[in-house]
Order: sequence, then structure tokens, then C-alpha cells
Amino acid sequence: MPSCTAWRGSETTDCMRRKITALSLILLLLFAACEDPYNTENNPITYGDTYLPITLTTHKAVYSPGEKVTFILKEQPSGNLTVRYYHLGTLLEEVPVSGSEWQWTPPTDDFRGYMAALFSTTGGSEELLQTVAVDVSSNWSRFPRYGFLSSYGQMSEAQIEAQIELLARYRINGIQFYDWMHDHHRPLAGTPAAPMPTWPDLIGRTNHLSTVKGYINAAQSKGMKTMFYNLAFGALENASSDGVSEEWYLFRDREHSEKDNHHLDAPFRSSIFLTNPGNEEWQTYLAARHDEVYSVLPFDGYHIDQLGNRGTLYDYQGNPVDLTQEYPSFIAAMKQAQPDKLLVMNAVSGYGQEQIATSATNILYSEVWDETKSYADLAGVITRNDQLSSDSKRTVLAAYVNYGRSGSSGFVNEPGVLLANAVIFAFGGAHLELGEHYLANEYFPNNNLQMKSSLRQSLLHYYDFMTAYQNLLRDGGEPAAFNVSSADGKITPAPWPAAQGEVAVTGRTFTNRDVIHLINFSDAGSMEWRDSNGTQKEPSLVENIALTVQSRGAVKKVWVASPDHHSGVAEALPFTQEGDAVQFILPRLKYWEMLVIEY
Repeated sequence: MPSCTAWRGSETTDCMRRKITALSLILLLLFAACEDPYNTENNPITYGDTYLPITLTTHKAVYSPGEKVTFILKEQPSGNLTVRYYHLGTLLEEVPVSGSEWQWTPPTDDFRGYMAALFSTTGGSEELLQTVAVDVSSNWSRFPRYGFLSSYGQMSEAQIEAQIELLARYRINGIQFYDWMHDHHRPLAGTPAAPMPTWPDLIGRTNHLSTVKGYINAAQSKGMKTMFYNLAFGALENASSDGVSEEWYLFRDREHSEKDNHHLDAPFRSSIFLTNPGNEEWQTYLAARHDEVYSVLPFDGYHIDQLGNRGTLYDYQGNPVDLTQEYPSFIAAMKQAQPDKLLVMNAVSGYGQEQIATSATNILYSEVWDETKSYADLAGVITRNDQLSSDSKRTVLAAYVNYGRSGSSGFVNEPGVLLANAVIFAFGGAHLELGEHYLANEYFPNNNLQMKSSLRQSLLHYYDFMTAYQNLLRDGGEPAAFNVSSADGKITPAPWPAAQGEVAVTGRTFTNRDVIHLINFSDAGSMEWRDSNGTQKEPSLVENIALTVQSRGAVKKVWVASPDHHSGVAEALPFTQEGDAVQFILPRLKYWEMLVIEY
């Protein structure tokens, strides 16, 4: 999701982009800088404000095996406090809490998710106050939860710390630095010996070196990975003076008379001209420019972008160029140049995904557009990525919910976001959506749509849930179909793919457990995940549902957990079993319930 993709024209059909004119972009930027005229709630709605009632947090977003977790309680509740630590519904430890900070050493296993739940007891009555998930993982790529930053104006250390602390509390463990650079072909402004303290980005916003560096340091201190954005093949009009050769470009004709370019009018400083990512001299040139970046700014890696299918292109010698076949050598060259750095590459509408999946990238990042319309299509992107990746790379989707409304001010539609996330998370993916604001548009600084407090709180539970139960959601098992029926007819369970008016059933089977997801489309007004105009309906809460599940053996335990209630804490369910039929009462269903049957 680069600066250039934000203005990719509809004429490039494979990119599935809506053209935004320079004038409308100016208006968007000016509007984003103004106070939201729709801020009529009693509570503030800015994403980075201090309204969120987060009193329980940890000092990092992710921990190494054997590392102590420091819990921080920012407000002291009344009553006697107890914290319980869980792993996949099993209570590991229970200890009393006193004071505003305490520590816990999780089991030494790598790649595990846990949930800490804080309870208060007053007069013999116990109340669940808050929960927070803990990720113990030595490698970000195993369970990526990707966020973004998009503005690098002058900021104080306190402002930077507050923004990173909020993202860390959402358990974001990797950040894409969008539009941080100067020129695409020469991203570092100045030289390694004398970097410029400020520079204009492509549209002319002023970026500050101190802010970019401050964000990197703050994020890394919390265990988060920092990824700088750049195209695989972008050069601006001044590139020849910086050593970019005419023979490195891509052309629209065999006679190299017309360079392929992404045309941009004022206020942009330049159009973007495309080089051949498979050209070895270009690869060497860009790797050297990135060495300059790393010498000044200690990013953890490079987020590579592309522009989708560009049609028929040629190199300087008049040979046809298939970009999908050039990406592997580009990625390999970047890895060889900086072997210790992470790599992520965007597959716009799946373009080149097959080649990218088998390359040296660490995760699979897919920007989905109108070719992926339904919830089933959305899940299908993750499923296909799983099949393409022989080394089990996890998927992050750049998927812009409420996209049609993002050109004007208003609020994000909570049902649209939560239903999309239920599908993405249940199928083992993650969703790039959280940064300084909610992301509803491919131009990341666009913050026209704000989150109401209820959505901010809901997403806190969803991200805790994805982290605490990552070993069931994103860690092995085999996709499976399950036979689920409702004896009382309160819901209509149906096997995936999801259908309007039904509760979609999907999941995975493990050696000793089945994990069954119930995603509620009973009241859905549409089965298009983008909810472009923000009209998706909130599902009605259904309670005390009599369910029967066909099991594959003698059942030892049935439990349920959901980000929609009890802050995601697991709840054991009484059950009966006759043959392979397991019967129980599901206490409630709103958006998404995760049933676990243990054998």
C-alpha cells in the first residue's frame, strides 16, 4: 500500500483502483487536518486519544521464550484482585495481585498465546474486569499482526510513545512505515554522513527524521518489527541525476520510446516511472540505496510494493517482460544484499502471489480489491495463500472496509469491520487496519472515517482473542467441515461458504481437538465483505441455543470462547454424548463463537 498505489487509475484494471484526482486528494488532506465535524458523541472519537478504558496492559507487544512479562495496571480497581493465566482454555496459574505492576514468567515454549484475566472480589461476588493477551514468540513471521504509520510531522517523544503504546496494546507486532521516504529511487534524504532533518514526501508533506527514528526506536523497544515501504521499481523524474540508467526502465513499446509510468499531476512532485525489477543493475543500485537507509534508520526490513498487472511491457532491448517472473530475482537480490533484514511483498489482487509465496519473503501480504467480493472470496485468498506457501507463511490482508465512504467524513461501520475480521481471523489471517487511525482507503493518511468508542473496544477484544488463541487459529491443524445442527431452530448452521441468513460453520481439526467457528450472517444485509457504504447490519444476539455436533470419538471436554463476550475468556460447557452426537447449549452468539471439542 504505497504512495503510488493510492492514485492508481481505473484504467489499470488489474489493480482494481478508483482514480482519485489531485484536487480530491488535496481536499482529503485538508479535511483530515480539521476537527471532525461529525464528532457529536460525548466521548472523543480520535483513535489515538486517551478515552479507551485500557487500564491493564503489558510493557511489550510480544515476548521471547523465558522472558518475564510485566503487567501494568493504570487504575487501581476496588476489591481484592486476582489474575488468572490461561492457555487455550486451560487455567495455568492463579495469583493475587497487589500494586500497579507485577510480573509473570510464562512457560518456556516458543510460539504460544496466553490470556491474562483480572478479577475483582467484593463481598463474596467476583467480577471479570479486563483481559490482555500475551504472545511468546521468537519470530514475528509466525503470528504477524501488522499495523501502519502514515504521518511523520514534528512530534514529541511523548506523542510518539503514546501512539506506539496504543498499537502495542492492540498486540500489533509489526508496523509498515507508509510514505516515510523522499524519492522512491533514493529514499534517504541527504547522505548517510549528513541525512537531512526534514524532507518532502511525494505529495509534499514534510517528514521529520527525528519522528521516523523515534517511531522505530519506540516500536522496537516493545518487540515490534519496523518495515519501511518502497516500490520494487519506482523512479522519479530526477532519477537520471542520481545515477538511474535509461536502460533499466520498463517501456510500453519495443522501441523504448515511452516509459511505463504512473502519471501524477500537481501537487505531486513527480510521476513515478517504472524500472525493471529483474534488471540486475537496478537491483544493485536499489540495494545500495537501501543500505544507506539502514545505516541511518535501523528498520527491521523492507515492505516491497508493486502496481499489479501493467499489461504488455518491454525492456530497453525490446524483449517482453512478465513482471511476475521478475519478482523472485528481485526478492532474492534484496535478501542477498541485506540477509538479516525481513522482507514482505504486496500481491495486489493476487498478482504474482504464486511467485512471491515461494520466495524469501517472511509473510504473505495480499491487497484485495473488487475481484474478491464476498466473505467466501475473502477467506479464499487466505486458503489459497496457505496452499501456495510450502513453508507455512502466514497471511496479512490489506482489505479496506467502508471504502466507498472513505472520501467523506463519518464513522466506520462496526458490523462491517467485525464480520470481516471474524472471517479473516477464523481462517488464520490478520487484517492491516490499525495505525494512527482506522484504515479504510489505500492512501494511508486518509483518516476521514473515525472509530466510535464501541468499535475501538471491540477491536481490542478481537486482537486479544487472535493473540491468545493463535495456536488454534493460525498454528497447524487441517481445514475441516463439521456437521452442526440446532435442535431449537434459533439459528440455521450451514457449512462454509457463508450464505446470507445463515450461521456459517468452518474450522480446523487437530490431533486431539476440533475447532469449530460459528460466524453469524443471519441478519446480514449483504455478503460483500467490503461493506463499501457502511450499511452492513448488526446481528441480533441469540441466546441459549441447543446445538448438536457430530464428533469423531469420545469427547473429554467442550468449551467456547468469543471476542464478543467475557473479554474472550473460555467457558466450559456441560454436554452429553450419544454415539457420535454431542449435545450442549451454546450460551450466546453475536458475531463469532469458537467451539472447541477435546478428545
